[in-house]
This record gives sequence, structure tokens and C-alpha cells, in this order.
Amino acid sequence: MARIHPTAVVEPGAVLAEDVEVGPLAFVGPQVELGSGVSIGAHASVLGRTTIGSGTRVFPYACLGGEPQIKGFLGTETRLEIGRNNVIREHTSIHVGSLEGGGCTRIGDDNFIMNAAHIGHDCQIGSHCIVASFCGLAGHVLVEDHAVLGAYTGVHQHARVGESVMSASNAKLSQDAPPFSMVAGDRARLVGVNRVGMKRRNFSHEATRSVKHAFHIVFNSKLRLEAALVRVREELGESPEVTRLVCFLESSERGFCR
Repeated sequence: MARIHPTAVVEPGAVLAEDVEVGPLAFVGPQVELGSGVSIGAHASVLGRTTIGSGTRVFPYACLGGEPQIKGFLGTETRLEIGRNNVIREHTSIHVGSLEGGGCTRIGDDNFIMNAAHIGHDCQIGSHCIVASFCGLAGHVLVEDHAVLGAYTGVHQHARVGESVMSASNAKLSQDAPPFSMVAGDRARLVGVNRVGMKRRNFSHEATRSVKHAFHIVFNSKLRLEAALVRVREELGESPEVTRLVCFLESSERGFCR
């Protein structure tokens, strides 16, 4: 049976697995679903049509599933989906989606979201990411797997953060951050290849060399972007990592850090 502190409020209609824990003065709304092993800390609020996957820990004063911070929101049945084994620290806020953005904010598995981070409506966060303290992600942001956002990173609406990106503290991303890159500054600029991140993911030396060479062709040669990407495909097209990098760059709508 779920362990619910006597001072917590769990509204009728909420679905809780048998081993869920809900701490003192926490609130769980009527459309919430909590998976096995989920813990909700003291004073935390879980609102809206929110599902939280097994093993996720929500720390005190977090607010999950609140209305999006947009004008004209009419209380439509949008939702928040949070995966398994995430850690969501104190004072974090994550909102449900909007109809304009597809209706769902999604958080993958095994993410570490530190205190006072904000993840806005319709964001799509992958798995194995770190979102450090006081980061702010505006609506419609995409963050791919294994990205690390340093403290106070800000990401503009509709900007994308590629896989294994490392953003420095205080980085301000108004454009896309290419996969496997390190970015820093206001506005964020490319500062190199995230070799440490690739090593931690156990990429081969050949894969890392291929990505580094692709970065050299795209960002350091004097070729125009279209020609550079053609050359990268010709020389490095057998590398799946390079293929993902090229596809990301080709699909950019906001432009990307250079």
C-alpha cells in the first residue's frame, strides 16, 4: 500500500502504485499517475495530467504539471510525461504542454534535474541528461540524450540541444547546439568537440576522430555549409555519429552555434 503522509493531499482519481511514497504537505492531483517506487517529497506539487515513471524521485517544493506560462491557455487537456529513474530536485518547475506545441511535455529516463531548474511547456528532453541548477528552458525546446546543461544555462524557444552537448555555465542558447559540441557564452558559440562526453559514452577512438574531422570541415574550412556537408558525407558517411550530426545540422531552422 502506498505510504502517504497524514498531512499530504492525494485527490480522488489519482493512480498510485503500491510502493509510492508521498511526503508531508505534498499535493497530488486527480489526473496524476505515479509508477512503482516513485517518491514525492515534502511540499511538492504534482498537478494536471501528469504521469511519472517508476523509480523517479521528486524532491521538496518541486512543482510538476502546472499550466504552461502562456497567454490564453484555456485549461485544455494537455499533459506531462516523465519517464523512469529521474531525479528532480528542489524547486524545479516543469509544465504541461500546449495545444500549439503538440500537447505534451516529455522527460525521458535517468535524467538529473537540479534545484530551481525550469522546463517550459512542450519541451522534449531525452534520457541520461543533466540539467544543472537554475537552468531555464523556454517552451518547445528539444534536448537530445546525454546532454549536459551547466548552471544558469538559458535556452530560447524552439532551440535544440544535440546529443552529448556540454554547455558552459551561463551559456545562452538562442540557436541550436550541434551534437557532440561544447558551447559557451552569451550568445553561445562553439568552443570545441565534447571529447570527454564521448569518452564517457564509450565511443571508439575512430568515432571520436570522425566527429572531430567533421567539425573541422563544417566549422573551420572555408567551404559554404552545403558544400561542407556534402564533403562530410562523402568522406565520413559510414560513421553513424557523423550521420546524426549532419542530419541535425541540415534540419536546423534557427541556425546553429559556430
